[in-house]
Amino acid sequence: MDIEKANTEATQRMMAAQPVLVGMGKAIDVIPGMRANLLLHAGPPITWKRASGPMRGAITGALIFEGKAKNMEEAQKLVESGEIELEPCHHHQAVGPMAGVTCASMSVYILENKTHGNMAYSNLNEGYGKVLRYGAYSEEVLERLRWMEDVMAPVLGKAIELSGGIDIRALLAEALHMGDEGHNRNKAGSILFTTKLAPFIAQAAPNPEVAAKILKSLGDNALCVLNPVMAACKAMADAGHGIEGSTIVTVMARNGTDFGIRVSGLGDRWFTAPVAVPKGLYFPGFTAADSSGDIGDSTITETAGIGGFAMAGAPAIVTFVSGTPKDAINATLEMYEITYTEHKFFTIPPLDFRGTPTGIDIRKVVEISISPRVNTGIAHKDAGVGQVGAGLVRPPMEMFHEALVAFAECYGY
Repeated sequence: MDIEKANTEATQRMMAAQPVLVGMGKAIDVIPGMRANLLLHAGPPITWKRASGPMRGAITGALIFEGKAKNMEEAQKLVESGEIELEPCHHHQAVGPMAGVTCASMSVYILENKTHGNMAYSNLNEGYGKVLRYGAYSEEVLERLRWMEDVMAPVLGKAIELSGGIDIRALLAEALHMGDEGHNRNKAGSILFTTKLAPFIAQAAPNPEVAAKILKSLGDNALCVLNPVMAACKAMADAGHGIEGSTIVTVMARNGTDFGIRVSGLGDRWFTAPVAVPKGLYFPGFTAADSSGDIGDSTITETAGIGGFAMAGAPAIVTFVSGTPKDAINATLEMYEITYTEHKFFTIPPLDFRGTPTGIDIRKVVEISISPRVNTGIAHKDAGVGQVGAGLVRPPMEMFHEALVAFAECYGY
């Protein structure tokens, strides 16, 4: 087996992928395998018994949103009885930030990889703070979700169609030159996203007041582009998955309890280990003692070569996740040591437009004992509270060791 040839194919396919935002639809209508009794969640498979506080909170909120439960006790009963099923977003070509919980009646972005034809999906972004994805489920959280579903989503769907589609790879490439890294800092990308959609939102909205409220919601949310970006990264990573003999990581995801990875040449098997607690900056009134374990599918950005891997181009990110601009540059330089190639389209101005480190190679991770760098939001450990900060975290090395042993066994090394 020629591993180098396989890894070249996997990474070339990832970089050649052209994910375009083509529409929006109800999860039950567009996500493959979605069912009325199914909740999708971030990370590898999880049960209610092992779920973290924010994951339980998000599950509860989604079931209240669906009209299937009134409180956490009812939600727990439904899940533990098997009446409501839990499955990873990644099992359904989807991704979701933080808890990532997506239910059947939620609207989702639809991304199409125009190069290879595969699709990817993600829900809408609620903004910062006390939101469902961080495990909050109070009435104000649910009220905002209902407005997003009933008012915002139909207009966005029409606007996307009127636009003819938005090339997210091109948008990301531009945003990386404007100080974003595509994971926690998306200020430029969100402005570009809103600007591209604005004239079509004005055209699609039923009246000027609705258009103004939607545009204000997008404009006030510096993370509004994160979800379509994540789906774009999922489409890119999936294009490189399933290449026989490849040691490239195509999924990194966390559910608040376990961190999991998948490897291109090892099919859909998960390799997991306990999550770490992010180290970073906390909102006033909170400390590390309040933090949940690492959570979310947003590490698909690092998997595709941006996020923590592109921090050198986003020095201002350190004001949100801690550190110095020099730390941001060093983070990117270190990631070149464990990746297979440099991205053709995602480049970093401060590094003389060098391509971002792309294609995490489990061989290199194990050989030099360097784990990928991830920047992330921090959820409160208890359900119902929400976001309490942002910081940096490293995936556990055990997963990469286990994956490499499995690779050797699979291919007879």
